[in-house]
Order: sequence, then structure tokens, then C-alpha cells
Amino acid sequence: MDPILLFFATFFSLLSLAFLIFYRKSNYASNPNLPPGRMGLPYIGESIEYLLTGRRGHPEKFLKDRMAKYSSQVFKTSIFGEPMAVVCGAVGNKFLFSNENKLVTSWWPDSVNKIFPSSTQTSSKEESIKMRKMLPNFLKPEALQRYIGMMDMIAQRHFEASWEGKQEITVFPLAKRYTFWVACKVFLSIEDPVHVSKLADLFNALAAGIITVPIDLPGTPFRRAINAAETTRKELMAIIKQRKMDLAENKATPDQDILSHMLLATDEKGQYLNELNIADRILGLLIGGHDTASATVTFIVKYLAELPNIYNEVYKGVIF
Repeated sequence: MDPILLFFATFFSLLSLAFLIFYRKSNYASNPNLPPGRMGLPYIGESIEYLLTGRRGHPEKFLKDRMAKYSSQVFKTSIFGEPMAVVCGAVGNKFLFSNENKLVTSWWPDSVNKIFPSSTQTSSKEESIKMRKMLPNFLKPEALQRYIGMMDMIAQRHFEASWEGKQEITVFPLAKRYTFWVACKVFLSIEDPVHVSKLADLFNALAAGIITVPIDLPGTPFRRAINAAETTRKELMAIIKQRKMDLAENKATPDQDILSHMLLATDEKGQYLNELNIADRILGLLIGGHDTASATVTFIVKYLAELPNIYNEVYKGVIF
């Protein structure tokens, strides 16, 4: 192509792209129905500042600064390529959690669809309803009691391998190992430490890339998350195929774990879940409960360390 024509073609392409980005950004900014705030840079938004405050150990600063500057109730921003409104405070939380599937509904950004392909097959609302119907038998208080012995056994093995003999430990990463180990047992009946560690390494790479800027280039956290999801899915598919064989040969029981339950459950039309959908649901359960449980364990340890009188009473209760 003639160099001059190539120059003008490139110039007008970039000009058109800049115009579209500016139009989109100005449209968000000028809409009177949107809350106060700013959208940040095109596409990137305020993602960099959001990530930096988290890395510095003060993720709440991102929210507090904008609540002070714009509104203590709701403000707009753009994070990870998605425009959003951040609802703040007790009133905002009450509004969100009391209006699920009414005034507000669950939603996943397009980046998640690349990590979980089956999420495009059904809406998040339908998926949430299906999961809630499927899991009560395993997660209701009566059912949880049967996990106490198993959790205690895993805790003892975990403390022996990772805590004993250490002068100093970092609790959160160790808490994540423990909760992931328990989840593997409850969901998949896997308790071998080597197998759990292999899955944990893949899962950590996956989880680290979900909440990040969705730049799909080699070496980025998002690309590593996609690769880890594909590898983890293959591992889970192999486990699922083996479990189907074990169930057919009566080597596994229907109530053994959540995987067995999913393999035998049918929808309202009497159809079984396909293997890919089951694998993605298991991944979703791991992600949904992993960091929350790990954070809870970490805060318990933190407060017990800061409140020795309560720690002593807990210790007495454990011993006696």
C-alpha cells in the first residue's frame, strides 16, 4: 500500500477510536441519572488506583476518598473495564440485599465469561436459583454437623505440616490452604495433600486473575487466569468422569459429596447436568466461598492474638 494512504488510513482509524472512547466517556459523565463521581481513563477507568490501594494494604481508602469527595451513599466509577455504581453504608447494603432479583439482580462482566464459558448459557439469576435448590441438603446446619470430625482431622494435619515449629507465620495464605483443603473434601472427596496442593496452585492463579484488568495478553494475570481455568477444568473433568464410573459400579455413594449430588441431580425437565457445567459450578463454589472463609479464619486468629483473655478461655474450652 502507498505509504501516504497507509498513514491516512491509520490516522483516521485512531481518530475514530478516540472519538468513540470520548463519546462513551462523555455520555456516562453527562447522564443526569448517574450518581456523582468520575470514570477515569478510557477503558482502564480507575482500576490502577483501585489495585494500588489494595497492594498498599488499604483497599478501603479507594472507597473512603470517593465517599468524602462525591457522596457517602453512592458514587460512580469504572473498574476493570466496566462502568459501575458503588452503593455505600448500611442503607445501601440493606437496599441491595433486600431487593435481590427485584430491583437489583446478579451480573457478571464479560471477562468472567471468558474464564467460565458455561456462564453464557444461563442468566446469573437462573443459575443462582438452581444452585440454591441443589445445595441445601449439604449446607443446612444439620448436614454441616457431619463435617466437624473431617474438618478437625484436616485442621490437625494442616497445623502439624504448616504451623508447628514456626517462629512466625503469615496467617491468611495458610488459612486459604486450610479452607481449600476442606472444600476439596466436601465438594470432591479429595483429601490427599499432594493432589490438593496441585489444584490449589491452579486455583490461586485463576482467582488472582478474575479481579484484575481484563487484558488478554501473554503474561498478564488475566491470561494466566484463563490458562489456569482451562487446566483446572481438565483436572475436574477427569475427576468427574472417574466419579461417574464409580457411581455406576457402586464404588461411590449418591450422598458422598456435592459432586456426586450434581451428577445425579436432574432439572425440571428430567435432564442431567453436562460435565462442563458441573466443572464450572464446582469452580464457582470454590471461588465464592474460598476467600470469605479464609478471611473469617484470619480475623478470628487476629482477634484471639490481640485479646489474650478470650484466647485463654477458648484454649481452656478446647483442652477440656
